[in-house]
Amino acid sequence: MLKKAVAHYHQLLEDPEIAAESLKILDESLESNKLIFGGRRLSPYLRPHFVSEADWSMITEKSAIIWRTLQKVKDAAVQDDDILVELGLSEIERELVKIDPGYSQVSPTSRLDSFLVDDAYSYVELNGESPAGIAYADSATSIFQALPVMQKFAESYNLRGLSGRPHLLEVLVNCYTEFLGREPETKPVIAIVDLKDLPTIKEFELFRDYFEYNGYSAVICSPEELEFDGKKLYFAGVAIDIVYKRLLVNEYLPIMDEHPALLDAYRAGAICMVNSFRGKLVHKKAIFAVLTNERYESLFNDAELAAIRAHIPWTRKFREEKTLVRTGAPLLPEEGRPKAGVVGGDWVSPEQIDLVEWTRTNSHKLVLKPNDDYGGHGIYIGWNSSESEWDDAIQSALADGDYLVQERVKTAKEMFPMLHEVEPTFSYVEQLVDLDPLLFNGVVGAAFTRLSSTELANVSSGGGMVPTFIISAKEG
Repeated sequence: MLKKAVAHYHQLLEDPEIAAESLKILDESLESNKLIFGGRRLSPYLRPHFVSEADWSMITEKSAIIWRTLQKVKDAAVQDDDILVELGLSEIERELVKIDPGYSQVSPTSRLDSFLVDDAYSYVELNGESPAGIAYADSATSIFQALPVMQKFAESYNLRGLSGRPHLLEVLVNCYTEFLGREPETKPVIAIVDLKDLPTIKEFELFRDYFEYNGYSAVICSPEELEFDGKKLYFAGVAIDIVYKRLLVNEYLPIMDEHPALLDAYRAGAICMVNSFRGKLVHKKAIFAVLTNERYESLFNDAELAAIRAHIPWTRKFREEKTLVRTGAPLLPEEGRPKAGVVGGDWVSPEQIDLVEWTRTNSHKLVLKPNDDYGGHGIYIGWNSSESEWDDAIQSALADGDYLVQERVKTAKEMFPMLHEVEPTFSYVEQLVDLDPLLFNGVVGAAFTRLSSTELANVSSGGGMVPTFIISAKEG
């Protein structure tokens, strides 16, 4: 159904009038709706990403199960320093995650990066600290719904857009209510906090406008602009109740001593901060190394272990050690092969390996990635590397001391009509399709899709995004 739907959409674009008007509306709307990232169009495509209702139901179910496992790791890590070490938290980060944020969720807002193909569904990373893109995706959804080609397409297919900002606002208010231990008497003041002069400023403005439209006072500020008097946190004389923290811990640590107001207010319980510093526990990419390591299986029940084995790629902290590797796929008794959305059975032939040497000889199915970075920085893709390049990558990763090795997953690729940089036209380009479900207090509420011409589907490294639409065929 999806392939037929995409073919029909592309056929509609063969109508010169529909294509020209859709392109014009899209190009003008991206600028007027602030879908600009670092001076470039964030969504230079004439088609959104389509996901079937059946696949969306599977995705929401599996994401919720995986989220439960992350909560269990958080609960164990707060009590067990060994897990904190395994996750790769520094001494100062361990101190930060031990501060109680005043609510139970480890990351009230989070994003799972995933690939959906015909016979598999795999998560490759989790952004549990400060997931970007929620407001951008909402704005893009509205723009695409207005395109003539989408309206014509909706005559043949049921279309359901997704919206993340209502869920995000609800999360902020719910966390604040839990933080207070009661319903707030007045609407809280929300501060969107990050460094100055970032390419994401347009998204902050979209959030601020949305919060204010819904009756909440909202400001955008940076750590150096905050003041704490021992009781309240202030920006330009405005008392702040909720900090919507877009500031990454890695970016705050170098300036924390010079601008401590945010930390002091958080430590004193004077603000409700979402996400809190505790989100660092699951934001570390090593969280997948904990989920897939047999040493920690006792943390999870059978259903959770089955979901991990089916949807989380085998991952290890990269170091000199012996460990177990899965040498087969999960076997299903009724079919003897894996199937998308279905979990169960055991991994065949677990084998003990020397991790470094095994990594050296299996570059075709492995990737090396830093434990705590973003934007595609420092990633080494084994199947795109020569033998000498892979050896150099291994040495660099070992010298760094905070790298992961992860198995390759099946990735999704589709043809998308992509706008040209200068000419008012488009051409079809094959893109890597990274589907990103957005979780709010552990429940999927929205999603968007990142596209890229390279192996790294990352907006910071030059990729783009489109809204995700859930579709089904119309009866008759």
